[in-house]
Amino acid sequence: ASSSSSLRSARRCEHPGSPLVASSMRTRSRRAALIGGAHATSLSHFRTPVFAAAGARRCMQRSFRAAAPAEAAAPPAAGASKGGVAYDLAIEAKWQAHWEAHRTFATRRREGKQKKYVLDMFPYPSGAGLHVGHPEGYTASDIMARYWRMRDYDVLHPMGWDSFGLPAEQHAMNTGTHPEVTTKENIANFKRQLRSLGFSYDWERELATTDVGYVKWTQWIFLKLFEQGLAFQDEKPVNWCAGLGTVLANEEIIDGLSERGGFPVERKPLRQWVLKITALADRLAAELDGLDWPEGTMTMQRSWIGRSEGAEIAFATEGGGEDVRVFTTRADTLMGATYVVVAPEHPLARRVGESDSAVAKYIAETASKSDLDRTSAKAKSGVPAGESVVHPLTGERLPVWVADYVIGSPGTGGGMAGAGP
Repeated sequence: ASSSSSLRSARRCEHPGSPLVASSMRTRSRRAALIGGAHATSLSHFRTPVFAAAGARRCMQRSFRAAAPAEAAAPPAAGASKGGVAYDLAIEAKWQAHWEAHRTFATRRREGKQKKYVLDMFPYPSGAGLHVGHPEGYTASDIMARYWRMRDYDVLHPMGWDSFGLPAEQHAMNTGTHPEVTTKENIANFKRQLRSLGFSYDWERELATTDVGYVKWTQWIFLKLFEQGLAFQDEKPVNWCAGLGTVLANEEIIDGLSERGGFPVERKPLRQWVLKITALADRLAAELDGLDWPEGTMTMQRSWIGRSEGAEIAFATEGGGEDVRVFTTRADTLMGATYVVVAPEHPLARRVGESDSAVAKYIAETASKSDLDRTSAKAKSGVPAGESVVHPLTGERLPVWVADYVIGSPGTGGGMAGAGP
């Protein structure tokens, strides 16, 4: 796999003697030496024509010098010669069998040794098998796992399967095949493909999220959250797809339709179990400090936690109904508020929609949009609710609008704004 990658990189260059090729040879050679380096015990565990340091270096350099233009490229057959270098694919099977027989990558715990946990994202085992993005990411983490073993660390590098998913359920409904059958078949195919790539996983630590033993502990965790008052039932707006019979994430909806099957999706309230992460928001945010993570990852985590400091302002409705509550981080802008906006899911909007056809139509149109579509749209839309609220400081009457860029959950489902000059 490494030598093929090197050949492909070389073909992208116009001339094999270019600086880019020379640089690529040095980089690829160092990577080959890194991947083919010694385990905690012996280099012989990794010694193959592709990955044995010096041999791989010479092999790759000769391959670069003899590289053909991209349009002439074709994958070499087993045992074929490319640019004067023969490579027998049987070598891969030989050494992979050796690694398995000698438990080369089994996780060992030695007293006094430092340890590293190199974890990949577990793939969903679809019927299509691996795509090119899987080995791209897995190669990088495998390099790190091998690197830390070479540094004499005890390394845990497992692989598993995120095996609950709509495709298996849909396939079961369409064919009558039990999802357990297709899931196990797909896992076996994924495992075969991954093993053929020679990644250094500890397959003795393999797990699937559909395993009874795994589900047992997810349920145990839920019970502990429930006992602490962190899990409760509430009615929340969700993306409901009747065609699939389930709730979808925002990322699974394209133009109001489910990504899988193209079924209509509507926004509707549903009673469900909710985890009260807000109770842990301060602790979660504080414990990010000091972590050696990329800034982009830290920003995403803080955004997910969603902790913000501000004030909740109550606008009394003229009819004496429930107040419209607005959370803002800029309470100092209250004096500039000239109107109030509520989400289509807000109780006030739903109440008005029962007698106002324009509001009812707008709510129905919004129901086919995901939160992501609503908040990312550059053009903002809304309809007048035909009601007013009272400014808490001036007593002035402020009109209420229903707008889809305001999200009903999380938050209060209300906002305030000021008209421009």
